[in-house]
Amino acid sequence: MASQAQTSGPAPETLLVTCPRCGAHNRVRQDRAGDATCGRCKEALLPRRPVVVTDASFAREVEAAPVPVLVDFWAPWCGPCRAIAPMLEQLAGERAGRLKIAKVNVDENPRLSARFGIQAIPTLAVFRNGALVDQIRGAVPKRALEEALARHM
Repeated sequence: MASQAQTSGPAPETLLVTCPRCGAHNRVRQDRAGDATCGRCKEALLPRRPVVVTDASFAREVEAAPVPVLVDFWAPWCGPCRAIAPMLEQLAGERAGRLKIAKVNVDENPRLSARFGIQAIPTLAVFRNGALVDQIRGAVPKRALEEALARHM
């Protein structure tokens, strides 16, 4: 009788990810989450770009996210907000599957701004397991943002 090869080390951690398009639940290996697609509709499960979040979609997009979420509270008229937008786009692509980037327009979503005490923009809020764990106020360089994120990843 032939023996089966056994792998050493712990099994990869899996995430339960709800598809943003069709709502199907998908079990995904964490080390492959950045490229995972829905088994039902084939939509990308974790975005490689920032996701627009509203008062209505915050719970689903941020609080129920299977990975940490960096929420950018911004406004279109804010110069520093526009200045850090390309960096956040780049970060979303680099950390797809390990970090989700969300954008909340404070002018269009005043309830979220009030709920989290946003008094200055840009404010970058880090959420893990649905809870606010850190806030970074102002336009910070990418290196400083990555150092702050490293504490929560």
